[in-house]
Amino acid sequence: MILPRLKTGIAAVLVLFITTCSQAQNKTHLNTNALSRRIKPAPESVFKMFREAGMQPVKHELTPAEKEKVTKAFKLLPPLHQHILKGHLLSISFMDHMPNTALTSPVDSVGGKKMFNITFRASLLNENISQWATWKEKSCFIPAADSSYSLHVEGGNMDAIIYVLLHEATHVVDAVTNITPHPDNASAVVEPTPFTKDIWRLMNKPAEPYIDSLLETRFRSGKPVSISLAPDVYAKLSKTPFPSLYATAAWFEDIAELLSIYHMTNKLKQPFYIVVTKDNSEVARFEPMKNELARQRLGQLATFYKP
Repeated sequence: MILPRLKTGIAAVLVLFITTCSQAQNKTHLNTNALSRRIKPAPESVFKMFREAGMQPVKHELTPAEKEKVTKAFKLLPPLHQHILKGHLLSISFMDHMPNTALTSPVDSVGGKKMFNITFRASLLNENISQWATWKEKSCFIPAADSSYSLHVEGGNMDAIIYVLLHEATHVVDAVTNITPHPDNASAVVEPTPFTKDIWRLMNKPAEPYIDSLLETRFRSGKPVSISLAPDVYAKLSKTPFPSLYATAAWFEDIAELLSIYHMTNKLKQPFYIVVTKDNSEVARFEPMKNELARQRLGQLATFYKP
């Protein structure tokens, strides 16, 4: 999740443009090339945002084993991510009692360069990708509506921090290189980029062919739907160029999801698909990298892998 200048119409996100950096952030820390060593407390503005929402986030001190997981996750990022983060990632932070998975926040510029903090929910470090992705996907549906249905995301057994860091780091790359437009207003009509052309009409509104009531799940409307609708939801999603339901939230989530799922499956050779069962029998399966409309966009990801 990213906090841009304005982010509206996206479910379950806290809207704030963070313009100041906590004094706890040490800007001289940028001199190191070891990205995993940029672990610092989150900006005070991030703590304040959660506190004002009635939450009590607490700074999390990483154990040696947790630090090793973070180091590994950075090493698995694509070349462009590593290059951009070395110059634009001010810090990464971990919180206990954080309500969402992760947050990418703009902070004070350094030498005129855009700078960012990424804050993660610390318990993520105890999950693998399948566990975390299943939890996230299930949040779109009301399971009690029909207990005969179940949903599972098969994302392999690699650490969840690998996927989530990849997703959030893509937000930083996007913000620096303008893969998607970055208007000040969500309703602004702006010149599309090659990535958004003919797929997005506004920052958080897909082009007309890809708008459907079945896709107005929690990530767009803020409201979960009955899990009995899940087969129809994924059937409709398969007729769009979006790699996931979360990708339908906004164009910057679209690029982050497309790159993340592609990297996990094609570069790291992990599975990634969603299975819906009814009475323990499979009734629907959505595999993003087998979706022809999504695959047609993969050529745009080549820039992430140039040396």
